[in-house]
Amino acid sequence: MSRMVPVPSHSIVPERDVDKPPILETHHLGIDFGGLTAVDDFTLTVGRTEIAGLIGPNGAGKTTVFNLLTNVYSPTRGDIMLDGHSTARKTTAQVSRMGIARTFQNIRLFSDMSVIDNVKVGLHNSYHQSFFSSFTHTFGYRKSENHSNAKALEYLDFFDMADFAKQKAGSLPYGEQRRLEIARALATNPSIILLDEPAAGMNPSETSELMENIRRIRDEFHIAVMLIEHDMNLVMNVCEGICVLDHGKIIAKGTPEEIKDNPTVIEAYLGKKSEA
Repeated sequence: MSRMVPVPSHSIVPERDVDKPPILETHHLGIDFGGLTAVDDFTLTVGRTEIAGLIGPNGAGKTTVFNLLTNVYSPTRGDIMLDGHSTARKTTAQVSRMGIARTFQNIRLFSDMSVIDNVKVGLHNSYHQSFFSSFTHTFGYRKSENHSNAKALEYLDFFDMADFAKQKAGSLPYGEQRRLEIARALATNPSIILLDEPAAGMNPSETSELMENIRRIRDEFHIAVMLIEHDMNLVMNVCEGICVLDHGKIIAKGTPEEIKDNPTVIEAYLGKKSEA
């Protein structure tokens, strides 16, 4: 794990990323729903190959932050810069093409489609065919389809899932469905992937494998990973920088070592001790 070092934006990034522009920056990001402030003054920098964690108690606003980063929600205030470009007024599809992908707390696969076709859905950023070529199966279409199949199999093979290619996605065991969702997100060719509680429902063996896969994604695809997770063992062992959210506000940022002993973080999770 790379040492975290300060950068001019008053943040920390992995030492290996210090000479590269950050992949993600948010500045005073916030959103209100009616009279309720769900997220406020969320400022964060993520290095180009950082494994970053976003943690906090239930209801802290973590998934709302992911929805802001992917433009599911438009921020009430603040800016989001993805690879140096603003995502303001972009659609969710446009933000995806800019290089951000995500998975969801509740698995969202096309259950009745095959495993390989689910991954091919993620390849839409790379392969474009006209309606005419798709309908008539021109040579260009067949060539593109062959490339698409081969590429999808590469992503499945990364997770040792190529043997499941023709099975229906909905027939897979839970852990395999989680991996398939990550494979589909990777197929969009992102610069950063957001994982929303990827270990939810996993047993210890599956969680250990997930931890290794997150590192492999960072190392082999050379991208950043940002995850929301309640499994503190996973977070503390795989994340390099951690941001802690409570009631929509950042209460701490730092390395795992700094976060685990932070009294403000401990209080947010466990509550304030009552005086005797």
